[in-house]
Amino acid sequence: MKIKWVIFAVLVVFLILVMNPGSKAVNTREVDNVRKKAVLDNSDLKIIDDFLAEAISELVRERDFTTIAQKRTVILSRQSTQSQQGQYAQQFSESARRYIAQGFLDAQKLPRQERITGVTINLLILMDGLQDLGLTDQAVAMLKNENMVIRYWAVHCLTNPGIITQLNAAKNSNQTSVFAAKFTEILDTSTPEITALIARFAAGVKIPQTEQLLCQIADIRIKRYADWTIKYELYDSAILKYLCSKIPLASQSSGSTSTTSATSKAALARCFAQLYSYAIQRYVKGADILNNTQKSHLASVLADTEDKCIGILLKPQLTIRRALERNSLPAILAEHDRLLGSATTPGQLPATLKFDYSTTSGGPKRTSPIPLPDQPAKK
Repeated sequence: MKIKWVIFAVLVVFLILVMNPGSKAVNTREVDNVRKKAVLDNSDLKIIDDFLAEAISELVRERDFTTIAQKRTVILSRQSTQSQQGQYAQQFSESARRYIAQGFLDAQKLPRQERITGVTINLLILMDGLQDLGLTDQAVAMLKNENMVIRYWAVHCLTNPGIITQLNAAKNSNQTSVFAAKFTEILDTSTPEITALIARFAAGVKIPQTEQLLCQIADIRIKRYADWTIKYELYDSAILKYLCSKIPLASQSSGSTSTTSATSKAALARCFAQLYSYAIQRYVKGADILNNTQKSHLASVLADTEDKCIGILLKPQLTIRRALERNSLPAILAEHDRLLGSATTPGQLPATLKFDYSTTSGGPKRTSPIPLPDQPAKK
């Protein structure tokens, strides 16, 4: 919970200051004049380089949180627009890459760990705002950082909508695959906030590997439901929607064959159904165990998934929502079995999407989700 509040505080202050930037110590007059030119000479390119050298150096040295956010705004507002591609954009990108890299090195020389952490986070937030694919190598290098706020922003730099749009260009497919592989390595040790960002990436990019990545994310959440160590269940609403969005598209993934696409579709559907089942089972089994916040989050997951996913994969319905409103646990379980399957009858979803719940090849086919174990006795 502490991590979430730290991230929230950083975001709020950053967004406020983006809308209301304060005074700027770095001189912007010359670089603003250069931005207006159609053709640049060497002296103009040097002005861009000098501006970023000074601005990023000031960002590293600054201690006041408010002023730091203002300095980030100054840099971001001088980035080229889509209509300013060419010399200005290229020089801005190259200089930003060089001086941000130097900023990370300078941060490591600071005397106190909290200053090192603060500068590192601020540089990552700057990179996130720039949305420059050329800067992403520096974020990749921090994905395994044990500080979860640093890791969060490193992942955010690689998963924001601007970067995902660039990754979906055919020429960047190799880089997308690298990111997916790197994310796989940190899933087990990341917070739910970070896992949700990776799930957003997996849903947004268009390579077959991300279907497996989404299933890995679901499997981790499923495992944590099973041992009752799941945290912040509300994130599963987004994860379930991402899985749902990939199911109809599995056969359209670049590089897929008819056999692999059918397997992929079945795997995605199974992950979706088992995760949704565990959310439902936890709500029912935890009626007298979970706190009000947990139950509220789970109720949102159940109703939102019925609306946004079941309504798309099958047909629109409100059965679970109405059962939640009546607080009828038997009605929720009955709908669970009808949709997902029971020990005696296959559910409507497996029948429609043609999958079962078997987790090993060659073994007996399961017609129902794996039951959620009872909560372990407290030691």
